[in-house]
Amino acid sequence: MAGRINDDDVKAVRDAVPIDSVVSEYLQLRSAGGGNLKGLCPFHDEKSPSFQVSPGKGLFHCFGCQEGGDTIAFVMKIDHLSFSETVERLAAKAGITLRYEEGGYNPSHQRGERIRLIEAHQAAADFYVRALESPEAEIGRKFLAERGFDQDAATHFRVGYSPAGWDHLTRYLRGKGFSDKELITSGLSQDGRRGPIDRFRGRLMWPISDTAGEIVGFGARKLRDDDNGPKYLNTPETPIYKKSQVLYGIDLAKKDIAKASRAVVVEGYTDVMACHLAGVTTAIATCGTAFGNDHIKILRRLLMDNGSARVIFTFDGDSAGQKAALRAFEDDQKFAAETYIAIAPDGMDPCDLRLAKGDDAVRDLVEPRTPLFEFALRQIVGRYDLETPAGRAAALDEAATVVAKIKTSSVQREVAVQLAGLVGILDQEFVVHRVAQLARWARDRGEKGGRGPQDRRGGAPQQPAQTIQAPAAPSGPALNLRSPAHRTERELLKLALQKPALVSPAFDAYGADEFTAPPYAAVRQCIEEAGGAERGLGDNREYLVAVMDAAPNNTVRSLVTELAVEVFMGRTIDETYAGMQLVHVRLRAVDRRINDVQSSLARLGNHVAPDDLAAAQNEVWVLQQYAQSLRARGADAL
Repeated sequence: MAGRINDDDVKAVRDAVPIDSVVSEYLQLRSAGGGNLKGLCPFHDEKSPSFQVSPGKGLFHCFGCQEGGDTIAFVMKIDHLSFSETVERLAAKAGITLRYEEGGYNPSHQRGERIRLIEAHQAAADFYVRALESPEAEIGRKFLAERGFDQDAATHFRVGYSPAGWDHLTRYLRGKGFSDKELITSGLSQDGRRGPIDRFRGRLMWPISDTAGEIVGFGARKLRDDDNGPKYLNTPETPIYKKSQVLYGIDLAKKDIAKASRAVVVEGYTDVMACHLAGVTTAIATCGTAFGNDHIKILRRLLMDNGSARVIFTFDGDSAGQKAALRAFEDDQKFAAETYIAIAPDGMDPCDLRLAKGDDAVRDLVEPRTPLFEFALRQIVGRYDLETPAGRAAALDEAATVVAKIKTSSVQREVAVQLAGLVGILDQEFVVHRVAQLARWARDRGEKGGRGPQDRRGGAPQQPAQTIQAPAAPSGPALNLRSPAHRTERELLKLALQKPALVSPAFDAYGADEFTAPPYAAVRQCIEEAGGAERGLGDNREYLVAVMDAAPNNTVRSLVTELAVEVFMGRTIDETYAGMQLVHVRLRAVDRRINDVQSSLARLGNHVAPDDLAAAQNEVWVLQQYAQSLRARGADAL
């Protein structure tokens, strides 16, 4: 085992690497006031930012999931590293040489698995880049040239070549000190009859990096007819490479994505290259898999997902491309950003388009043209004969179900009106009503356990033997206004509903977990789904309607109404009063978390691993500092 890292060196690393620069490699940060920054939490899925960073204090904390700590704690959590591995990585970033106690020297083979695998990929990338210059790689250079990519382009994207022999890379990495086990685990080598052999042979190679810019895998393109493998071969699933959690080009595009609040999703490595070289530097691509939930989470954090953000999908114009677009639309509602689709003339992808018509054509392609929902609805409606009443009815039935999934009521109504025009139904209100009805049925029937559509038509259910339960009330302790916590939580919700200007934007960074009474937590969730208290700064009536529409059942909806009309307990309702409620709710949440961590440590006693103990003690210290700041500075510390 390597020795323990010197405490002074750990402190030097902690002080040398700014927390905001590290966190911003994974998500977009914006000003939260008071010198703090905020963003969408990378540790849980949320719609409004509850994750805050204090550069001055070197701390982060999420008030939604209660994760918090310093730079070291953040990297440990997000990249699943041990304490020592994290300090080593940050020390390398800061150019700090670490000292180790109990022996001092830290041999490379004793370093953490993730760091070793990353180093193996970095060495492999260098090897592949040099191999692209060899005579054997002429076929690869020709492939790139035919697609409009010169040597400078290959260098910028670190494109390489894997020699056609059995074990060129394997022998090279062995010479660098990597074990056969590490080579197999990394996915760079695979088992052969006489030991490890190269996984990639005779192919053009693209390095795939994570959001932090570390190479975690490769994409390999077939070049020769006698290669019996697939056209594209990617790194298999490894401890550092999960294809559903990586986006090719994200390391190059992330800063421009955050700056422009726009992301362009293309289909392949050469499409990303073509877009970036044409000036569309926000282009990224999936790696051999469909665009899915984990990809959405990555983009949402970079976009600071809001209504002004844009996500533009480019798909081939063929049937496969259209299916891909429809799959993307199924996840559309997981974005707050507006989503669009761009299909080039003649079905060309961005790489072909750049070759045929130049950089300007690529830049023009990705200017928002067709909203994704409109494209999806046209694809659905286009399958039916709209000249007949039966065809129009069938088209409406399928498309209305899609529109009903739109959560924001105002947007849902607007799209429903457009659907009426697409189908050719003159009575727009009929379509709007139908969509709203389907949305209510889905909300009540789905995860909330409500009644199905057959119950609403006036007749008996089609399966009378099955009892369908009414929506259950939120579970947990009854509301007790003698409880200071419940009383303060109630006041804060009333402020958020009746006087949102007094608590916005601070309130929108509060998680539902900060409300100890489950009914109040449910109301907080409704406000979030309606767009947050900040939405109430506009039309307050529309805002309250949206909050009530977001209620999962009548019990919560009734509580929203009650809180929206109830008088306040204080005499003077101003910023000072609102700040007191905000601070009291936050302070209790922080104190609860401190008690939870300390209780866990007490229960475990001496059975806590050293790294876990250090991380827990660090978290307690961070929370105690924040609690002290809240008590001393009040709302200014939020």
